[in-house]
Amino acid sequence: MSPVRVDLQSDTKSRPTPAMRKAMAEAEVGDEQAGEDPSINLLCRRVAALLGKEAAVFLPSGIMCNQVAILTHCQPGDEILADEFSHIFVSEGAGAAVLAGAQIRPLRGTRGMFTAADVEAALRPAGKRNAPRSRLVEVEQTANRGGGAVWPLAQLQEVGGAARAHGLRSHMDGARLLNAVVASGVPAAEQAAPFDSVWLDLSKGLGCPVGGVLAGSAEFIDAAWRWKTRLGGAMRQSGILAAAGLHALDHHVERLADDHANAKVLARRLAQIPGVRLDPPEVETNLVFFDIAETGWKAPQLESALRARGIRMGSENQRRLRAVTHLDVTRAGVEEAGEAVADILRGAPPTA
Repeated sequence: MSPVRVDLQSDTKSRPTPAMRKAMAEAEVGDEQAGEDPSINLLCRRVAALLGKEAAVFLPSGIMCNQVAILTHCQPGDEILADEFSHIFVSEGAGAAVLAGAQIRPLRGTRGMFTAADVEAALRPAGKRNAPRSRLVEVEQTANRGGGAVWPLAQLQEVGGAARAHGLRSHMDGARLLNAVVASGVPAAEQAAPFDSVWLDLSKGLGCPVGGVLAGSAEFIDAAWRWKTRLGGAMRQSGILAAAGLHALDHHVERLADDHANAKVLARRLAQIPGVRLDPPEVETNLVFFDIAETGWKAPQLESALRARGIRMGSENQRRLRAVTHLDVTRAGVEEAGEAVADILRGAPPTA
């Protein structure tokens, strides 16, 4: 098997740059759990300010950010309203049910985005004792399985407003929030303003090796810290990791536009291949989904054939693949990947 030269499986495959590694090596550190790590404290202040919130906490992973937020907002028997393709519903091992005792009610949106009317239609009747309690509304910016779609600001405000109007709490999974900022020009704080909590991923497009930062009110973050500790997320000299985040905020945000441009280059080439259909057809940020059912190939077969050429993508099911651009993928890389897909699909699919 050829070594991977063009890795489009996920932006989590991005690696720290030499400059980021240098910043990590030189980080000022202390005991994070005791509040004595200056690099962690600085990162949390910066992210809180960036997101327009009072306080923030560093956590080892994005899933932990989501689960800590759910644990802080919800109690056993509560219900969370989220899109049917949201990460918390399809990709977190039923964590909300296992850890918080809360269930997720999937909403059928468009490209991973639902409306305030969808929220109101899904609310449980007040006082109905045999129904779960509607407690939390969750959105994902960008919407991953919606093709990296960017929620419009007005729609975020309407959904957040509907949650407040009905006494619900609200949470934004901001795994790729800065991709949305770069694509839309709308500041992160404006997008986060309608929501009680929001987190920012460091280990995707920003290129850090580890971590996310969860933000909210000071009261919310104090409660979140208890869950961080209970789940084993409290650390010691984690300023080494915070230094990577600080470097990324200084140097890796504006360049997300390059990832978006490369994704569009790849999408245009894929759309020219007979039998290949972009799904969804719009590419706004750094995610490209495409359907190959009409070619006669199955997605895992194409994934394997690409891997043999040193190119890695991810198959979502038997017919759909995902390609994700990031700082380790160049324009030449996406052009090579597009040509490789075209070349492979000119042949007959494997019979085995």
